[in-house]
Order: sequence, then C-alpha cells, then structure tokens
Amino acid sequence: MNGNFKYTFGPVPSRRLGRSLGVDLVPFKTCTYDCIYCQLGRTTNKTTERKSYAPVSEVLAEAEERLKTGTPPDYITLSGSGEPTLHVGLGEIIAGIRKITGIPIAVLTNGSLLADENVREAIMHADLAIPSLDAGDDSMFQRVNRPHPDIKFEDILSGLARFCRDYRGEVWLEVFLLDGLTASDAEVARIAKCVERVSLARVQLNTVARPPAEDHARPVSMERLKRYCAFFHPQAEVIAEHDIHAVQDESDADVQAVLALLRRRPCTLEDISKGLFIHPAHAAKLIEKLLGQGALRKIKSGSNNFYKANNGE
Repeated sequence: MNGNFKYTFGPVPSRRLGRSLGVDLVPFKTCTYDCIYCQLGRTTNKTTERKSYAPVSEVLAEAEERLKTGTPPDYITLSGSGEPTLHVGLGEIIAGIRKITGIPIAVLTNGSLLADENVREAIMHADLAIPSLDAGDDSMFQRVNRPHPDIKFEDILSGLARFCRDYRGEVWLEVFLLDGLTASDAEVARIAKCVERVSLARVQLNTVARPPAEDHARPVSMERLKRYCAFFHPQAEVIAEHDIHAVQDESDADVQAVLALLRRRPCTLEDISKGLFIHPAHAAKLIEKLLGQGALRKIKSGSNNFYKANNGE
C-alpha cells in the first residue's frame, strides 16, 4: 500500500469514536475561526469561501486504498487541519465513501456554516455530526473563536437548530470551556440557554489538554467540568482528558522517528510528512514540540524552512 497519503490519516484512537480514520478536506489551518484554544496554532487562512480544496476523486481513491488493508476503523471522520464544511464537495465525498464501505461516517465541524442550506444538505447522509458551541453570546464568541467577519453568532444558533431538526443521524454537541473566560456559572448558563434551542443526542464538555494557540486559553479542572454537566439538558458528559494538566502529546515513537530523520538530513515539513507517512498537521505539531524543547533548529533556505536536529551536524 502506498504510504504517501495526502488526504487521509490514522486510524487514530479517539475517546468518542474508537479507532477513527481521518479524512482531511482543506489545507492546513484553513478555517472560518481562529480559536484561541486550537492545538494546531493560529489560523493562516480565515475564510468562509466554499470551494473544491481537494479533488473529490483523489480523496475517494485514497480513502478506498486506506481501507483495503489493516483492521477496519470504527469511524471514518471528516476532520483534520481545518473546517471540513468549507469543501464544496463535502456531500459528494460522503456519498462516495458510503459506496466504498459501510463503516459509519462522522463529520467534525465548528458549526459556523450550518446556516447555509447547502452545508446542511451535504452533512445529511453522514451517520454522526459533532458540531461545537463555545460561547453563549456574541461578545464571548468573538473572544474565544475569533470568527471571520461574515459569521454572525445568531446565524450559528439558528443554523444549528435547523440542522438538528432535519438531520436523521445523531448530533453530539461539543462545548469547549476555558478557565477565566467561559468556565463560570454565568457563562455556562448562557451556553446552556442557547443549547435549549437545539434537539441533541449528547452534549460533551471539553477543555485544553494540548498546547493551545494562545497562552491565555487555560484548562478547567475535571471537578469543575463535572459540576457544569448539570447545567445542560440533556445532562452533559465530560470528554476532556482525565488529567487536565498532563498534556497528552504525540507518541514517543513518532517523536523519535522525526529526530532520527533530521539527524541524517535537514527536511521541510512536507519532507517529514511524506517521508514518515504521517499527516502534515501531525508533523507540524511534532516540529513545534521539538523546537520548543530545543531539539531542533529551523534553517531558512530561499522560500523554504528546513529543520535539523541540533545534535546532527
């Protein structure tokens, strides 16, 4: 099997979805938001433009190839480096995957485009939708999610309500809480009030467990998250890592593989991703971690950034 995959990654373990094969439909950090808590860092292309960011035929061919070998995943998840609903061919991709396999399909979305009828229709044939809602009013929405100017908070709520009314699958709403911002009784109550407008199978509370885009995006203790569950109807569940303060980063095997490669020759991010058969977003997180530890240095050459292990001359 060809390991040089561009649009698929994993399967990766997921607390909610078991073993999930990811399908990435947009370039790295192409999103409608620039969330302060994002583990992938700052958004570099904040947009609401829906277009064909990846050829549908190539995405489907790669997904089919990935499913030919190994243990089948529990879910095929449209997620990854940015907001998947920005891909104008999302519905076609879901339909194409459905023809390839009977494995359930999940869509992870920030919910920002659900006011668009075309987006709602595109997701209709997925088995599971996991949108997010991180604020209870526009002011906090601007502070936490830093949306594209075209996105309005009230449109998000009305779009989510319309989608949940018509959708035949399950909807699990993720609420990401942050200490000093949304993790207060008043703010959680505002979010819960918004959620009352929506028919949901589950509400799931999450918080920071990996290095966020901004330092002031701080985690909430497990004790407080559990207390906030009772604010929601249906009662929410906690999906955050059990040890909030223990950052669960990439596996040591992946870290060592990157170091082994860069001890032998300087590589770009693309080189690392293709050479080690890992997703570009995953490779980027590994690089940031190793740079922060002082294990690597960045070398500028022309328009390219190369990375080299500090102990590999």
